[in-house]
Amino acid sequence: MKRHPALVPLSHEHHHNLSFAQRLRRSFLNGDDSERVALLDIFRQQYAAPLEQHFQLEEAWLLPRLEETTGKRLLTEHRELRELAAAPSTDPLRLADALIAHVRFEERELFPWLEQHLSAEQLTALATRLG
Repeated sequence: MKRHPALVPLSHEHHHNLSFAQRLRRSFLNGDDSERVALLDIFRQQYAAPLEQHFQLEEAWLLPRLEETTGKRLLTEHRELRELAAAPSTDPLRLADALIAHVRFEERELFPWLEQHLSAEQLTALATRLG
C-alpha cells in the first residue's frame, strides 16, 4: 500500500520494528535461549530509545487529531510496550506479540484513517516535523 509521503518515515520505522519482533518471536518459539537473551539486549540497546522517540512524536502530534477510542488504544499500547521494554524479566514472546500487534494496528487502521481525515496541510506539517 502506498503511504502518504508524510507517513513514510513512520512506516519505515514500523517495518524495522516488525522485522525485529518477528525475529524475537521466532527465537522464542525455536527455544533458542541464548539468541533470545541476545535479542532482548539488542532491543534494549538499539530499539528502545528510537521506539520511545517514535511514541513521543505520535502522542504529541497524532493524538490530538484522533478520535477518543483510537487515541486511548494508541496510549494503552504505547504504555504496554514501554512497560515490557523496561521490565528486566520481560516475556520475549509477549513483547514480540505486542510490538507486532501495535505495528499492524497503526499500518492497517491508524494510518489509513489519518490519510482520509487529515488535511494536506496537517500531513505536510507532520512531514516537516519528521524532518
